[in-house]
Amino acid sequence: MIRNICAVLIGLVAGMAVNMVIVMLSTVLYPMPEGVGFNDREGLAAYIETLPATAFLIVMLAHLGQAFFGGWIAALIGRKNPMLVAMVIGVLSMLAGLYNLSTLPAPAWMWIEVPLYLVAAWAAARLVLARRTAHQG
Repeated sequence: MIRNICAVLIGLVAGMAVNMVIVMLSTVLYPMPEGVGFNDREGLAAYIETLPATAFLIVMLAHLGQAFFGGWIAALIGRKNPMLVAMVIGVLSMLAGLYNLSTLPAPAWMWIEVPLYLVAAWAAARLVLARRTAHQG
């Protein structure tokens, strides 16, 4: 039980780190206006409304990267329940994504990413399970 909790916590931190690195790449390609930061909700919302579709694709990659990489790390650590801990990462990432989509302006097509969080976490766990099966055989 404690190992699974640690797996989820470490997976969340690792996934969030991946997310932030990719989001920062987006801000390098599409810089925020002077004085606007991630803590300035109104300024951030105004900035987001000016972004092209490619910026949203990078953000989508960041979000799905969080679910995949975080799920993968959690699955590696949660030896007895790799699918469970990975899917917890997927669900938590999905809830955060739903919150972001409901509070920040984004194109309607971005909502497609919501179920993909679960797919990304599931795929990560499947990779870990396949690797374990290959090493056992």
